[in-house]
Amino acid sequence: MFIGRDAELQFLEDKYHTDKGQLIVLYGRRRVGKTETLRQFCKGKPHVFFVCQECTDDRQLAGFSEKLLREGLPAGQYISRFGDWEKAFRAVPDLPYGDRKRLLVIDEFPYMCRGNSSIPSMLQNLWDEILKDSNVMIVLCGSAMSFIEKELLSEKNPLYGRATGIYKMTEMSFYDAVKFFPDYSARDKVLLYAVLGGIPHYLLQFDPKLSPTENIKKNILTKGCVLYSEVEFLLRQELRETALYNTLIGAIALGSTRLGEISQKSLIGDTARTSVYLRNLVELGIVRREFSVDAGIKEQVNANRGIYRLTDNYFRFWYAFAFANYSDLEAGDVDGVYQYAIEPVLHEYAASAFEDVCRQYVQELQKANALPFRYARMGRWFGKTTVRDGSAKTDARRNAIQIQKITEMRDEDQGSDVQEHMLRVAETEIDLVAVSRDGKKYLVGECKFKGRPFAYSDYLDTATKFSPQKEYADFYYFLFSESGFEERLREAAAADKRVRLCSLEEIVRGKPV
Repeated sequence: MFIGRDAELQFLEDKYHTDKGQLIVLYGRRRVGKTETLRQFCKGKPHVFFVCQECTDDRQLAGFSEKLLREGLPAGQYISRFGDWEKAFRAVPDLPYGDRKRLLVIDEFPYMCRGNSSIPSMLQNLWDEILKDSNVMIVLCGSAMSFIEKELLSEKNPLYGRATGIYKMTEMSFYDAVKFFPDYSARDKVLLYAVLGGIPHYLLQFDPKLSPTENIKKNILTKGCVLYSEVEFLLRQELRETALYNTLIGAIALGSTRLGEISQKSLIGDTARTSVYLRNLVELGIVRREFSVDAGIKEQVNANRGIYRLTDNYFRFWYAFAFANYSDLEAGDVDGVYQYAIEPVLHEYAASAFEDVCRQYVQELQKANALPFRYARMGRWFGKTTVRDGSAKTDARRNAIQIQKITEMRDEDQGSDVQEHMLRVAETEIDLVAVSRDGKKYLVGECKFKGRPFAYSDYLDTATKFSPQKEYADFYYFLFSESGFEERLREAAAADKRVRLCSLEEIVRGKPV
């Protein structure tokens, strides 16, 4: 059963039903589901689906010719293969599909170009000459993202400005990913997403009839299963110096997020060199460079700013647990690794993924116009802000920047609990902040994936932040919890419409209960 990818399929259908010729570039990292999405799109339509191979140019042309001629082209009466690529592409408008669009999908297109670097220029000339005015739709698909972005679509390259549609496929959302496991509990769906993320190939390896624990043991930790060698396979396919990249990814998976930290933990030393390696991982879609939601362009172009996070949850899980215990897994000690290295911290490990799920939930609420205002940007916030003295949410690794005593705090939603309370300015991170276009409305979110209810004191910590901005902006608080909320907090939320409590069931469903 094909699951998800509604937006991608709708995009392709809209292009297919357009009168003019269409040249579509669809690309994304390996395993993201590009090929299966295209095959689903092609169902019920006359089409040619050609998958390029890593082979000689002559062999590639022979295979392409065979695919085209098999469709009943008039030229098939006289030839068994085309003499060159130009003749083959010129034949596409002659496909005998009546008044329906001539649909040609070329999967792993970079392999074709690797064998013959003149193909993009040839396609450009043919597109300008005949194909753009023909009833054709050509889809070029590939996993080599840097090649497609830099060699095909960038300015001064052959297909620049010719593509009528460019779609970069990313991993599935949480809400599509959990459709693979409809009978899992809400908590197990979050755990599943924390382990596998939204990559369809990974999700298909798990058996929905087995528990998360059984699946992790059988389909990740057991030598010989598909996912056991997945990370090494992908890195060797895309990169050289895999040992160095293993160290880099491992450092990020274990909590190093700043360039200097990553460089130090990976023992590379030189931050400039580390930055180059990280850029390669960003291009592969394994790592992302993240900035605070309020960061400006000047900060984003600074190579030393921002933090690095793994975008692929499975990579994060593998390096946090399996890679660190690889010798034991090679020896077959699956139960021991799970019991002693994974099980005690798996719930805590899933907290980061839960934050991502909560952000996706807020996106769903925006689509449904179910938020108190429409935000223009949303993400994590990190930097200096006011916190209550002793707040557990401050970053213990960084010292407070300033200590200040507030003798009186006139904020109706906090009451006497925080009046005459010692506050300080400290480095901190906020799970979710959404800001309106005019900057006069803030939605501040706090996510708790813990085995105890969201505490009233934690809400007070959240409400204290951004105190200076409260003079000119309206603030709303969304509190997300796996295990419910303390009674006092429920009472506070009932009395204040600016405070919203979101239960695990509500979040996982993607809509308010």
